[in-house]
Amino acid sequence: MLDLDDARFFLTRIGFAPGHAELAHYVGLTRAQAVDEVLASTRAQAVSSAPDWLAEPVPTRAERNAWTAAQRREQQQLRGQRYELLRAWWVGEMLATPSPLTERMTLFWHNHFTSGQDKVPYPQLMARQNLLLRRHALGNFGELLHEVAKDPAMLQYLDGASNRKGRPNENFAREVMELFTLGEGHYTQRDVAQAARAYTGWGLDADTLAYTWRPAQHDDGDKSVLGQSGPFDGDQLLDILLARPETASFIATKLWREFVSGTPEPEPLEAIAARFRASGYDMKVALRALFLCDAFWRDGNRGVLVKSPVEFVVGTLRAFEVGYDGTARFVAQIRALGENLLYPPNVKGWPGGTAWINSSTLLARKQFVEQLFRATEKAGPMRSGTASSGERAARAMSAAQAAAPASAAAAAAAVAVAAAASEPHTPARTAQGGVRFDIASWLAQYHTAPAAKLGLSMELQLQHAVLPFTPVDAIATDSTASAYLQALLMDPAYQLK
Repeated sequence: MLDLDDARFFLTRIGFAPGHAELAHYVGLTRAQAVDEVLASTRAQAVSSAPDWLAEPVPTRAERNAWTAAQRREQQQLRGQRYELLRAWWVGEMLATPSPLTERMTLFWHNHFTSGQDKVPYPQLMARQNLLLRRHALGNFGELLHEVAKDPAMLQYLDGASNRKGRPNENFAREVMELFTLGEGHYTQRDVAQAARAYTGWGLDADTLAYTWRPAQHDDGDKSVLGQSGPFDGDQLLDILLARPETASFIATKLWREFVSGTPEPEPLEAIAARFRASGYDMKVALRALFLCDAFWRDGNRGVLVKSPVEFVVGTLRAFEVGYDGTARFVAQIRALGENLLYPPNVKGWPGGTAWINSSTLLARKQFVEQLFRATEKAGPMRSGTASSGERAARAMSAAQAAAPASAAAAAAAVAVAAAASEPHTPARTAQGGVRFDIASWLAQYHTAPAAKLGLSMELQLQHAVLPFTPVDAIATDSTASAYLQALLMDPAYQLK
């Protein structure tokens, strides 16, 4: 049966940090019951209404050609504004969704099938891709692969629309093997060159930028790819990739790194990949197998993953039931932490892990917490000592090892966070307008109040409520509940999950 710590760990790992009511619902369930409950409640559509301009057609080729220089600047500004609105809408959906796993998987696929603002000028196309990823987030991977391959945003981002007979463009053919299905080392350059010919003929309408099939631009000659030969078209080539066992293993490994640890374990991973492939690429089958494997629940694998900027911000807001007037400010904060949604750094997406943490991003994370506590009327100052970088690193190592002795990864992650905290930085100013944190109501759930002095029992309760293991930094024993909670959220351990 899941106790409070188990339920909090599970819901944080597969979604965002849970609120009190969500947490209580899962306490007492078996692992299988909890996993099945989550998978049964996933969604294929957003709960919030998408921006009304999403259905607006893009300007036609004639309209674009007729623009003056001033009109081009106006259109560029409009597209930038709409991209920001799209990001704000998605963050709002993450905050409001009753199915956090759906949004986590939508985000996972956004980082897998990368497309971005730098090569997709019209936000309508990225918005439609976002809806596509959500629609198939926990559906069939094969169907998702086929649809994404012809998605207008993807055809622009990987230059598929310029791939034609006699002049094949290899970008998509390479990335679909290396990043989307097989992984590195399971194909040759010749496979890429031959596969690129199969995808010729996929294009975009010059006026609508919708996918269109151009048979005159398709190379219908024989191709030899991965040991098979024939006059393959693009869909047939994708099916060849799906038939390879490496594809199931590659996706299963990425899911492991997303939800379990940065060190995949061959034996359970092989079993998960086998079930995934046997199911015909049913994502719920793969995730159920992953979430029920012993490694997922092992103490040594708790607190070994670094929260992404989205998880950090959205999880904090959800866990503490923070009120807000709009989500644009959170988009900016997530960007400051290193994750500019809809604008991945390159075709490989965000590397994640300890790459999320450096002196600048860790400072921004701490400023986010400070802003949160300035949004309360009675939040007191944090009371904790200062220490040198060497002392902080030493405490990080000892605390992580004491909390999770079987996990060297947990210790390494805590050290990376603490070390980043010790790097020199320049403070930045922040504002807290429009954000409301009712700390009194939140603390009342633990039968204490913001100004109350805490005993050891209450300190331990709050530690368990927000951290995956014992705090890395020392906290003054005479702290008020408000100051103690703020100190916990400023602790390096809070960056981990």
